[in-house]
Amino acid sequence: MIAEFINPATLGFVLIAVMLFAIFIGFPISFTLIFLGFVFGYLGFGKLVFYLMTLQFSMVMTEQALAAVPLFVFMGIMMENAGLMERLFSSVQLMLSRVRGALFYAVLFVSVIFAAATGIVGASVTILGIMAAKSMNKSGYDVRLAAGTITAGGTLGILIPPSIMLVVMGPIMEIPVTDLFAAAIIPGIMLALLYAAYVTIRCALNPKLGPVLPVEDRATSMLEVFKEFLIGLLPPALLVFAALGSILFGYATPTEAAGCGAVGSLLLALAYRKLTLPKLQEALVKTLEISALIMVLVAASNFFGSVFSRLGTPMVLTEFLLQLEMNRYIILGIVLAMIFLLGWPLEWVPIVLIIIPIILPLIEELGFNLTWFAILVAVNLQTAWLSPPVALSAYFLKGVVPEWDLKDIYIGMMQFMVLQVIGLILIVIFPQIALWLPTVLYGN
Repeated sequence: MIAEFINPATLGFVLIAVMLFAIFIGFPISFTLIFLGFVFGYLGFGKLVFYLMTLQFSMVMTEQALAAVPLFVFMGIMMENAGLMERLFSSVQLMLSRVRGALFYAVLFVSVIFAAATGIVGASVTILGIMAAKSMNKSGYDVRLAAGTITAGGTLGILIPPSIMLVVMGPIMEIPVTDLFAAAIIPGIMLALLYAAYVTIRCALNPKLGPVLPVEDRATSMLEVFKEFLIGLLPPALLVFAALGSILFGYATPTEAAGCGAVGSLLLALAYRKLTLPKLQEALVKTLEISALIMVLVAASNFFGSVFSRLGTPMVLTEFLLQLEMNRYIILGIVLAMIFLLGWPLEWVPIVLIIIPIILPLIEELGFNLTWFAILVAVNLQTAWLSPPVALSAYFLKGVVPEWDLKDIYIGMMQFMVLQVIGLILIVIFPQIALWLPTVLYGN
């Protein structure tokens, strides 16, 4: 074996370099991880790599928490197909029609509700763009502030539970998913309030950024608007809060709650007369595609991470950084900056499944709370979705609102990226923003 001539830990560094290069030039992530895990594992410790792969794939297939992923994905897709967001947006728009920046508030309100229904960022940004951009253009809203509000609101799906990313992150970091859900609620609401406060201040300083809606777009009867609001808000909100509440208060596991949520979304679509056989088939196929992508990546990255750990590289890296005798918060800042930069070219899936397990020993050695760190990672990745030059949210929005200039979308997003950074710093300085609710609910 080559390990007789080369230090296995050194082989691990080569493995990471080859992996990043292969992903950046466009090789499929899952097959790249499996292939490299096999090759470098065999070079490092021989035939043991075959048993290691069998063990890791078996562990993923028997992990009950991951069964919640396809159920939550299906729940989100069905709620999207039921047209609940459009109904909710129009009712909030009419209720606030005499308020400056009414459409900004409508976007943020709907994005929080939809974030709790599905963690699929691309879907949220796309639907919010389709719904809000036309009204914003007609009412003379500032394009940059509008683009920033839509993209920032859409990325809340990464953080606000039941987030698919948190469901996947729990088993990877060996943290109960219930703890992560509880820890993410207050940071998610805090970010939404930061967005709303920023929009309010900007519109107060310059009313032209978000003028009052034209007379023809205002409500003629507030009773009718209120009725529409209740029909659009109450059923989906009850479904989401019932699923989330049953998890947080220990009445159901994430998988059980996700199953009830999936059935509830079907019943809602049926009640709103939006459930047809073609739509159901489309929802099932989408669910299968997204779930298969995530599950294969989870299994492949578990195998890859176990090979990397077996080579001993994480311990070498941890010892090296600890020997530098830097303040532990400086090391944390370096780690978060690295995750932020990787969030440009990569989606959250490879970062959570590959990078997090590599740096986890370091975070544990530094004595940081893992639940708190998981929320920092989630907010950090949400920030990366809003930061040029890549900023996938910009391309989702540009695709549905082609008349908006990409430069204006970028400038709008960067304003809200600054708010994200402020939110991240607040969570670092005041860990109880993330840890207070899990402590109250679970006492630990």
